[in-house]
Amino acid sequence: MKRLLSLAVALLAALPAVAEDKTKSETIKLFDGKTLDGWEGHEDLWSVKDGALVGKNSEEVKVSTYLVTKKKYKDFLLKSQVKLVGPSRMHSGIAVWGHVAPEKGDKYTYMGHLVMFPGGWGMYDLHRRQGLPPSGEPAKKVGKEKDWNDLWILTKGDRIRVAVNGTLVVDWTDPKPELIEEGVIGLQLHSNKEAQEIHFKDLVLTTHPDDSAWDVKVGEKLKTEK
Repeated sequence: MKRLLSLAVALLAALPAVAEDKTKSETIKLFDGKTLDGWEGHEDLWSVKDGALVGKNSEEVKVSTYLVTKKKYKDFLLKSQVKLVGPSRMHSGIAVWGHVAPEKGDKYTYMGHLVMFPGGWGMYDLHRRQGLPPSGEPAKKVGKEKDWNDLWILTKGDRIRVAVNGTLVVDWTDPKPELIEEGVIGLQLHSNKEAQEIHFKDLVLTTHPDDSAWDVKVGEKLKTEK
């Protein structure tokens, strides 16, 4: 009996391990509403106030700097609320598909794709191609200045889609997929000689999400989520 049991254990041990399902969808609350846990950046520039992540400077920011997640993501839906408190001519953004690039002048500056808000909106390739093709005009029609905006970002493969206040404003496939990587997510505090303040809250990320609600054209409202 013992020999049979030992043989069974040995056979089980020899079986190939079940591979982890990397396409399994998971919803993650990136910000707990109280602390900077799970994030890193310049502590003198980032804080938490009234349930929001706040980027704020009183002295010159020579190189755009970011509060970045400690974990990396590639295919995801990121839902957030964002607000530029001031000055109105500035913009901020959420950076994806990239990495911190301290060689560019700041420990927490970012190289990758930036989804900008508000002002000109649109997209930018940080420290590489600069301005990207997606127009900011659709977002200007539905976005708000100095008020909260729902900013949702959906990435899948080399395709990125952006919705502002429930309307699809960007649907773009990057012709250079080699520039896309599993990367940290970054919240931007733009380079500026003046004081500025940016707020982010309700940051919730879902990996490998269902995208059926996004089957619309730019300028149209997203479908009701299942």
